[in-house]
Amino acid sequence: MIVALVGLPGSGKSTVGRQLARRLQLPFLDSDHVIEARLGCSIREYFEREGEDSFRDVEESVLDELSRQEFGVLSTGGGAVLRPHNRERLKERTTVVYLKSNPDELFRRLRHDVNRPLLQVADPLTKLRDLHAVRDPLYRETAKFIVETGRPSVGTLVNMIIMQLELSGATSQR
Repeated sequence: MIVALVGLPGSGKSTVGRQLARRLQLPFLDSDHVIEARLGCSIREYFEREGEDSFRDVEESVLDELSRQEFGVLSTGGGAVLRPHNRERLKERTTVVYLKSNPDELFRRLRHDVNRPLLQVADPLTKLRDLHAVRDPLYRETAKFIVETGRPSVGTLVNMIIMQLELSGATSQR
């Protein structure tokens, strides 16, 4: 079983994913870390140097590879759902959980984060709202489950996801 986490930048995919993997005793796979290891530089640097399209090509290849694993919790990049191929593969090969966050809440969380290339703009709140408008329907289309991140602690979010997986019978596929 592979559980894939999707959501906007800062929604908690890596943090929640790490704890979820620990609780389910599965390997944790972070597509952004794999991409950076493959590129030999940060995503931000690559983005600035090569552009978003080139980055999305690398991301698509890495997601194809990671979604073929037998077991794991996969944290995807916020824009992973932009390409139809990625959405199809994630839906077919994994159980997708959308960590749904509201853009205003994300802005409060991310306003000092300089490592997210898409938020290095004059008005990051408007950018987050725009990203949400474009990506929310794609996250919803791809996800089997939607979990509102709101105020719950990471532990509570992990419990909510595990409960959804257990109720659907997904955890018995291991």
